[in-house]
Amino acid sequence: MKILLQKENGLNLIKLIRRCGYREIKDKKTGQISFVHRVGLYSYPRFHLYLQKETPKEIIFNLHLDQKKPSYVGSPAHSAEYNTETVKREVKRIKEEIKKQLTEIK
Repeated sequence: MKILLQKENGLNLIKLIRRCGYREIKDKKTGQISFVHRVGLYSYPRFHLYLQKETPKEIIFNLHLDQKKPSYVGSPAHSAEYNTETVKREVKRIKEEIKKQLTEIK
């Protein structure tokens, strides 16, 4: 599910994402940085947020819920949810948290 965030006055949206409870992870093969937020005590399930596109005025993130890690070594496939109610609630939580943070900064 896509999340569109407007850049405001040079604010660091990556820092804001971290404040939403997400931590950075780096793909060992591609070197791409993305962010995860665990749902429970274990590594999975987890919300997975990655940068889809960045322009001077906005950032587009994509969010999904990884239910489990890839089934076997070398497999990029995993069990994920993209547009479920759970993912929609997390998008809403992220947007509300960022809005709150922006209000506190101003």
